[in-house]
Amino acid sequence: MRVVIFGGFIDYELQLGKELSKLADVFILLPVYNLSQEILKSIEPDVKYYTFEDTKPKNYLDKIRNIFKTLRKLQQYKPDIVHLQIGGDVVDFMLFLYCRFLRIPTVITYHDVSPHLGEKHPYIVTIARFVMRKYSNAIIVHGKKLREQMIIKYRLPAEKVYSVHIGEHEVAPFKVFERPEITEDKNSILFFGRIYEYKGLEYLIKSEPMITEKVPGCKIIIAGQGENFEKYDNMIGTRKEHFIIYNHLISYKDGAELFQRSSVVVLPYVEASQSGVIPTAYSFKKPVVVTNVGSIPEVVDDGKTGLIVPPRDSRALAEAIIIILNDDKLRKEMGENAFIKLKEDFSWKNIGKQTFDIYKNVLVKK
Repeated sequence: MRVVIFGGFIDYELQLGKELSKLADVFILLPVYNLSQEILKSIEPDVKYYTFEDTKPKNYLDKIRNIFKTLRKLQQYKPDIVHLQIGGDVVDFMLFLYCRFLRIPTVITYHDVSPHLGEKHPYIVTIARFVMRKYSNAIIVHGKKLREQMIIKYRLPAEKVYSVHIGEHEVAPFKVFERPEITEDKNSILFFGRIYEYKGLEYLIKSEPMITEKVPGCKIIIAGQGENFEKYDNMIGTRKEHFIIYNHLISYKDGAELFQRSSVVVLPYVEASQSGVIPTAYSFKKPVVVTNVGSIPEVVDDGKTGLIVPPRDSRALAEAIIIILNDDKLRKEMGENAFIKLKEDFSWKNIGKQTFDIYKNVLVKK
């Protein structure tokens, strides 16, 4: 079986491609402007890939050039199946239409079922995603609840939509910078990643007085960038001594240190599909506190690898964080359990096998 993988979740595609290459002939098309040196260094020698631009496209003419380069590579490789990630960019859409024209079966992974709170897609992207959902041969999402949402919201046949865990996504680039001399900073709470309304950062900020009352000296570390941070600064107000803020894009090296130093990783999301932060936290043996949204509860064993609380509930969030911070034995056990879960449930071997089985089902139905 000859497989082409293309899309914007670079680390995910490289890790998936590495595992699939044990079962099929895999070729990954990568936009190089999304690649960091850490990811480039992590690419295994047996993974076949192609990069086609040195800089991010500045205009539609650049994108059109990318489209034709991608189509030429696709035609040269002559795949039996094409696996697209996300599904909605202009290049994705043109590649999909080209596959339809050549009657090449397509599988599309939607990492999000619909736009997040506060996000809007251009009209052309909405149309592209509609067409791709309707006419693709199979769709993959990262959770059983997301599968249900995809089927119901877009009225898709149940047999067309599959649930596969996101796996150890965005783990390897951080782990190369892990240093044994870095140890946990006691009572350190980490919020990591993109900062947008749907991430629920305001509820973590509101929980701070309740946490510091019970756990004096604890610090909330906010690391990431996104929307204008001014409103969060205003929420913090005069309590800045309880926060450490890195409001910029965090490198893999700095991110690794932040995860190593943290006591607990908190995801107070008010809406979400899944999260790559959880596998990364698990890889550093950190327990998590998450909210019951999307398919996030499917990857957290409540009371074993972390705690699950209702969204938009600062008191419940604070109480869960306090439980973990005040119990060293529980925190350590949760971290160990999290690492085991990562290596068993999220292993690329399992995910590669599940994905390969989906390819086989698609080709049988072709």
